[in-house]
Amino acid sequence: MIRSMTAFASAECETAFGNLSIELRSVNHRYLEISPRLPDDLRSFETPLREFLTARLTRGKVDVTVRLKATAARASALDVDEDLLHRLAGRAQDLATRFPAVGVDFTSLLNWPGVLREEAADPQGLHAAAAALLDTALLELIATREREGERLAVFLRERLDGVVAIISSVREHLPDVRTAARARLDQRLAEIKQPADPGRIEQEIVLQLQRMDVDEELDRLASHVAEARRILETSEAVGRRLDFLMQEFNREANTLGSKAADPRTSKAAVELKVLIEQMREQVQNLE
Repeated sequence: MIRSMTAFASAECETAFGNLSIELRSVNHRYLEISPRLPDDLRSFETPLREFLTARLTRGKVDVTVRLKATAARASALDVDEDLLHRLAGRAQDLATRFPAVGVDFTSLLNWPGVLREEAADPQGLHAAAAALLDTALLELIATREREGERLAVFLRERLDGVVAIISSVREHLPDVRTAARARLDQRLAEIKQPADPGRIEQEIVLQLQRMDVDEELDRLASHVAEARRILETSEAVGRRLDFLMQEFNREANTLGSKAADPRTSKAAVELKVLIEQMREQVQNLE
């Protein structure tokens, strides 16, 4: 299944530790880059989280936000270090006397590290809840990636059909191009009044026609189309392979344009490059 790298998913549930929520956001990236933001109670969950995502995803920048909102029961179980709070309050009053412009409110004192102590959550139980919720969110993220990937696959197949149509049109008028090129060469030779070796003339004509021959480029383009279609049918990550293939497409289109000896061929080369650029832009979104 073709997947995009751009997606969003979220999941939320009530646990014995409070309201737990997870948000996953992924965007394009050359490799897999995971950026987690975890609450203090789940700091130790970062390694399992990374391992879990790495096993299921291959590319993209993935931002993971985990929030834990304590239940009323846990919030009421807060313990205050009154000795520390008393010392901080005394120090604040002393500073207020010396520096009247400096104000310290009660909330600021409570936010001082160590003033409020909360009963630590059971790490194993909390990790299990987070892992289950992460699995739910990741399944949604992957489903979204697959839906967007299928849309991109349809887009790419349409552009590949366009490439095939251009190849066919160039092949159709190639005999006319060769005939016209041969006629131009014969006319130029006829204008030369001095006698020339017929064998050498024929050799030069063949060399000129070979320089304008684009059969090889058209064959390679057709081969690239077949390979791109094959890749789009695979169930593996295809982004890197298609990205490389777009470079090969572009190389053949450039060569076709440089060899063009007819306005129709030149136009076809330009149209090819437009289609290839459209595909390349979308391939950047694929995992």
